[in-house]
Amino acid sequence: MPEVQPKPQRKTDIGPPHYEKFLPPIIKQNYGKWKYHEILKPGVMVTVSESGAKLYTVRAGSPRLLSIDKIRAYADLADKYSNGFLRFTSRNNVEFLVTDESKIDPLIADLRALGHPVGGMGNSISSIVHTQGWVHCHSAATDASGVVKSVMDELVDYFTEMKLPGKLRIALACCLNMCGAVHCSDIAVLGIHRRPPKVDRSKLKAMCEIPAVVSACPTAAVRPATIDGAPSVEVIEERCMFCANCYTVCPAMKLNDPLNDGLSIWVGGKVSNARSEPMFSKLAIPFLPNNPPRWPEVTDAVRNLVEVWAKNARKYERMGEWINRIGWPRFFELTGIPFQKEHIDDFKHAGLTFKRSVHLTH
Repeated sequence: MPEVQPKPQRKTDIGPPHYEKFLPPIIKQNYGKWKYHEILKPGVMVTVSESGAKLYTVRAGSPRLLSIDKIRAYADLADKYSNGFLRFTSRNNVEFLVTDESKIDPLIADLRALGHPVGGMGNSISSIVHTQGWVHCHSAATDASGVVKSVMDELVDYFTEMKLPGKLRIALACCLNMCGAVHCSDIAVLGIHRRPPKVDRSKLKAMCEIPAVVSACPTAAVRPATIDGAPSVEVIEERCMFCANCYTVCPAMKLNDPLNDGLSIWVGGKVSNARSEPMFSKLAIPFLPNNPPRWPEVTDAVRNLVEVWAKNARKYERMGEWINRIGWPRFFELTGIPFQKEHIDDFKHAGLTFKRSVHLTH
């Protein structure tokens, strides 16, 4: 009887390839054996293994949206200095994984020649994680890349130097669907719509399926209606939360509004559980206007928050930890931000978050 041959392993393109295929040899050889890491200078970190092997990470600021030419330039630098290995962080920094210490300074020089600052490690600002913005997203209330470029041009010294009390993470989402990390960053910029979608009834019948539009709304703000004898929809304004789900399935219900769309600023979020548990961001500035191409109101507001925190925070104290220590009344006083009705949380269970004691400790 012939010997049964084992079937070859089936190859498939379902799912991502295993990450081990892309690890540099030094990481594979020392996997699970790393002893410690330390930051040698802004943007340069060394990780040391039990075997004595050293891996140097050089971090540079990078846009989230990259051209093919830029990716090729990165690849050329990786071939020249890091044996072809690089990676992107979750906040859009590019990192080159170098094994030869003598190549660090020439790599930094080439990155700066390309216009990419080196830094973002330790007590500094990392690159801003952000969403698509006007370049791609149909529900955007503001741009993403434009605002981020404007803010980081103002704050680049805090990226290239480690002169802050602790880490500072900034995020931007161009609408409240929030595919950026604005819910858990020290400072967050959030694009906001302030008016419900407008129904273009001349296009509704040709472009939309009314049942799909009604079911797309998570707050039941859209309901079927008959207008001038024709099937249509109407929007209950007080229920609308400006998510643009209806616009996603029905282009005749445009949400974008150049006059009323703008940005809000949130503070105090973090993912880390060091010293204190993770925290959600909370509202600081309810509305700032869209003012491209440089968004001066936003850049001024973010710089003010960074500098007030840097001046008053203790060592390693994150934005939210500093606010919790001094109290929100003192925060508004120091930053010069006026307290407005929008700061009062009117969610049904918001009372659980209120300070309900008559004893004022701040």
